[in-house]
Amino acid sequence: MIPYGRQNIEESDIEAVINVLRSDWITQGPVIGQFEAAVAAYCGAKFGIAVNSATSALHSACAALGLGPGDRLWTSPNTFVASANCALYCGASVDFVDIDPRTLNMSIPVLEARLVEAEAAGTLPKIIVPVHFAGQSCDMQAVRVLADRYGFYVIEDASHAIGARYQGDPVGSCCYSDITVFSFHPVKIITTAEGGMTLTNNPELADRLRRLRNHGLTREPDMMRYAPDGPWCYQQIELGYNYRMTDMQAALGLSQLARLDEYVRRRHQLVARYDQLLSGLPITIPWCHPDCYSAYHLYPVRINSGLAGQGRREIYEYMQAAGIGVNVHYIPVHTQPYYQDIGFRKGDFPEAERYYLEALSLPLFPGLGTEEQDSVVDALARALK
Repeated sequence: MIPYGRQNIEESDIEAVINVLRSDWITQGPVIGQFEAAVAAYCGAKFGIAVNSATSALHSACAALGLGPGDRLWTSPNTFVASANCALYCGASVDFVDIDPRTLNMSIPVLEARLVEAEAAGTLPKIIVPVHFAGQSCDMQAVRVLADRYGFYVIEDASHAIGARYQGDPVGSCCYSDITVFSFHPVKIITTAEGGMTLTNNPELADRLRRLRNHGLTREPDMMRYAPDGPWCYQQIELGYNYRMTDMQAALGLSQLARLDEYVRRRHQLVARYDQLLSGLPITIPWCHPDCYSAYHLYPVRINSGLAGQGRREIYEYMQAAGIGVNVHYIPVHTQPYYQDIGFRKGDFPEAERYYLEALSLPLFPGLGTEEQDSVVDALARALK
């Protein structure tokens, strides 16, 4: 089976993890700080805070910005459920902004229209979470203009997009956002097995994000509510979580980071080859805005059911039977049973729903060989007939 995504582990990665296992620290040690500093430096951000998953990163980012009951968070319906669940973890409400049919990211015209309506109704969001779907950045400059006008915070869900660029700057620089979130799940661009990171340029936010990942504890005397009993003392000054990353994970991530640009270049080569090989088939291939350099976490095509000989489900099943691990990204969040139970309905966000009905993600990862890619294309061509 050729999977839709796969981690790439080399001997240098294994050696990095072994070195930690042989050291005095396997968690809460120095390698975590080294990994955080390296990712922040790569992205041009001031602070990086490593956590045990991108879901934890999204939750702690919302908590650090003070999201709570009575507040609202808006995000894209074309994403994994974690982008929306993070609001509910904080007791806030969630809503969605439909997508642009070409970029598959949050539509700026739709967002602006929704904000005009929300301002008139007194229901503006506290936080907006643009999702950089498949590795391509949203139009963050436009989002920032709207954030300044309407007074909301911005969390970039860049779980797909480490190694990407927007207007020449690395995604994660937080030029237009308060916080950026990365994922290091095995199918992402680089991996720490499980793991995530928040980046920010705000020192107060960085301090709070560090506390929130560690039960809300501080060892800083100037942050304590009363004089410490001694140098061993810590104090819990707010409710936090156990979202810490281990040094073993950080060591793997630090080793992988050295190959990040190589991985993204290889993904671009494979995408260019897909674009060429798939021309003439009844599908729509991904489109990238000229302002963006995508990390190409995914290669999602859209099946033109009016021209194809089969529907999307039949094509999916044919590909799976042929040993091609295609997938579908994503089932729109608002159509999930839980979100239906809290009031959302099919038809609420038609562009996201239309895309979902046509979407099929083809295998894309640095280790995908040209013969394997040819097998993917051949199988798809047969399936479409």
